[in-house]
Amino acid sequence: MNRFLLLSFFFLCLLGCDPEKLPEGILPEEKMVEVLIDIQLTEGIAGAMPISYDSSQVLYRLLEREVFLKHEVQDSVFTQSMVYYLQYPYKMDAIYARVVDSLSLKQASENVVDEPGN
Repeated sequence: MNRFLLLSFFFLCLLGCDPEKLPEGILPEEKMVEVLIDIQLTEGIAGAMPISYDSSQVLYRLLEREVFLKHEVQDSVFTQSMVYYLQYPYKMDAIYARVVDSLSLKQASENVVDEPGN
């Protein structure tokens, strides 16, 4: 009987717990991954341009604005979301692991297309 009560209590606790809800104004992890992928690509483009550092920073800001418009995200919401996720390193690690995986797949698919004979 004690086991039944203990198991019942355990399952009630599991059912009663809501999954962790994000505070208002924080992007969900999936959206963060999408935005960060484009941010990383933007940084790469700006850094690869044969222009001065100051000019590349101006270019980056312009390209970054385009990323936020594309994803319909305000820069302040993105910044708040970064601050939030940085408080939880395991979440940030998971987000960046997905970003790196996506970028690696993108690079691999571009390399396949670029090979002679394709």
